[in-house]
Amino acid sequence: MSIVLPNEYGYVLLAASSTFVLNIVHGFLTATSRRKAAIKYPNAYASAEQAEKDPRAFTFNCAQRAHNNFTENLTPFLGALLISGLKYPTFAATLGGAWSVARLVFAIGYTSKGPDGRILGSSLATLINFVLVGTSAYTALGLARGW
Repeated sequence: MSIVLPNEYGYVLLAASSTFVLNIVHGFLTATSRRKAAIKYPNAYASAEQAEKDPRAFTFNCAQRAHNNFTENLTPFLGALLISGLKYPTFAATLGGAWSVARLVFAIGYTSKGPDGRILGSSLATLINFVLVGTSAYTALGLARGW
């Protein structure tokens, strides 16, 4: 079996590459919040007591959780994006770019407004990912069945 990549597959890779920049943004938000809260390494989070007493520690926990949530969702997203792009490259790339924007909204909202600030970005990213997963399953089934 050989797979020929569509001419537009570069856009899929561009959308995938946008997640590298997004990871850098998360790292910046987390590092900045860590420094302001004076949370020392190797502590991954401020303690519950610290976060209750110090809004900067709470903000750090939100930034750290947003970054962790991003990395938890990144692998399934990339898999769905890359598979979907084999059959629907422009559609997949558009969804991939939109996912990155939604995840940026998630990161900024969570870090600046706490858990309630993540809802819009999370909702959009989840919806987009759901469509990509369905499209990737359809693409994989088509490849398996020879469509």
